[in-house]
Amino acid sequence: MSFDQLLQQARAKFGANPMELMRAESSTGETPLELFISEEHTSNFLTLNAGGDSERGLITGTLGGGAVVLFVFSCLVAAFKSDWGIPQMMLWLCLPMLIVPFLWEVFRPVSLPVLFNRRTREVYFEQSGTLYHTPWDDIQAIAGEFMIVGPQMGGMRCASLEVLMHRFEHPQEQILVSLGLPMGKTLSLQKSLWEYIRAYMNNGPWFDKDGRHSESDAYVKSLQSARIKRTDWHKHTLEKIRKDKAESQGKNYLSGLDAAMLIGNLLFYPMNWVHEFTNSVARRRPRKGWPKVVQERLRPDGPTSRLIDLERKEAA
Repeated sequence: MSFDQLLQQARAKFGANPMELMRAESSTGETPLELFISEEHTSNFLTLNAGGDSERGLITGTLGGGAVVLFVFSCLVAAFKSDWGIPQMMLWLCLPMLIVPFLWEVFRPVSLPVLFNRRTREVYFEQSGTLYHTPWDDIQAIAGEFMIVGPQMGGMRCASLEVLMHRFEHPQEQILVSLGLPMGKTLSLQKSLWEYIRAYMNNGPWFDKDGRHSESDAYVKSLQSARIKRTDWHKHTLEKIRKDKAESQGKNYLSGLDAAMLIGNLLFYPMNWVHEFTNSVARRRPRKGWPKVVQERLRPDGPTSRLIDLERKEAA
């Protein structure tokens, strides 16, 4: 697909909504941000979560965590009424709510991430056993905003970031690969993610807040450390309360919103803990490996030829 064809497709997809086509050599002017979707950031390659695998464990957390809260509540009621038959009945309901989704999410295969290889300067993606790729220097990306409208939530503005790739040894078969979920994102945030990838591939592996090469990994580590675990949300709220208390010298520092946030964090703690535990167990299970042509290019001493070079050689 040519650049003009991609532009035409983007206009048809986003209509009058803001959008931008991006390439490896062109800066968007945004600050590099990784939006908490990176899995590995090494000197040779960067991987980003594909699709919704970053939310693996959400179903177990919602159902299983809710079951834990429900069972604890039934125990409190039983202690008050001196009737321990209630928790026994609830146990038969709560255990399947925890075990069934846990087993389903843990044993369901975790997809391979989108992989950016600095050594060979190319990008890989695997879907249903099919390998897609594109050379970094010729990469084409689309970022655009759109609106999701629902009867309960009203309108919610989202933004997607997609890169164009083609199937290995079948260059006529092309797809747009999404880099992370679009929900809750803005066009500016997606452009910042693109700048993070650009800085890594063009100036990395370490860079500063302006995307310029750096010998220190301080800026990258600062972005990664900003990622707050769900089970630490209450700590973040407590830290904010302590900060407000210090600034107001202890007078009228606790707002209703802070109190509601803290209570909500504690109430949802079991769900968040089950969610994180399920996610960590699922990710510890062995993944299906990359094809051999990719694996050998991930080795520090592996070949530096690109997959597109192999395709051209076979075509010749």
